[in-house]
Amino acid sequence: MADTRTPEPADAAGAVRVSKLMTERGLASRREADAWIEAGWVNVNGQPAVLGQRATPDARIDIDPRARTEQAERVTILLHKPVGLVSGQAEDGYAPAVSLFTAANRWAADHLARRFHPGQLRGLAPAGRLDIDSTGLLVLTQDGRIAKLLIGDESQVEKEYLVRVAYGRGDRLPDSDLQRLRHGLELDGRMLRPARVSWANEDQLRFVLREGRKRQIRRMCEMVGLQVLGLKRVRIGSVALGQLPVGQWRYLGPHERFI
Repeated sequence: MADTRTPEPADAAGAVRVSKLMTERGLASRREADAWIEAGWVNVNGQPAVLGQRATPDARIDIDPRARTEQAERVTILLHKPVGLVSGQAEDGYAPAVSLFTAANRWAADHLARRFHPGQLRGLAPAGRLDIDSTGLLVLTQDGRIAKLLIGDESQVEKEYLVRVAYGRGDRLPDSDLQRLRHGLELDGRMLRPARVSWANEDQLRFVLREGRKRQIRRMCEMVGLQVLGLKRVRIGSVALGQLPVGQWRYLGPHERFI
């Protein structure tokens, strides 16, 4: 149904956008203000506000308490990152994975009773990374506790990958080199932690790691004569990628834990 409410005329004396008034009064950031207005959580002089509405500086602005509750709750999302996006900040013309965090890209099967709004982008950052040529599970969070759990040298959370490979030194990778992938390789002068590496099928390896150095799996494979043709992260701790489609996201559920 069309919205027939009439915003205050733009030429009213001293009228400014409601979102600007909210920002000036310290009620919300500009992005949050627009998100709250769109969600129907803002009243101006007793009437629901609309995006783009203008009001005089003395207008009464009331905010639904639900807006504050949403603001206080830190979100964590699970994204199926496609090839061609970078995990963090945009670089070299490539878009960041967070650009997929929109209402339109939310997985239809995510039935968590939480509503997307743009304010959730505030402080949302990747907890770990996948390189531009890799796909699979990427965690983005506003919660520093989750970020600390998943990244850094002290993290004990497993990450599982399926890696499609081609061997360039003969018919098949020797068992001795498979054992080196499990333990015995160094990167940048440091011994890698033990890993679980096994064949998932004839041309795909399964890696389970407890660390994540830059392009680690690709560099490990190169050391034993393997070319990586495709790399997909399918699990972080006890949280699996599952059926989440490429390019879509869902919220981490309240009862889901990485460990």
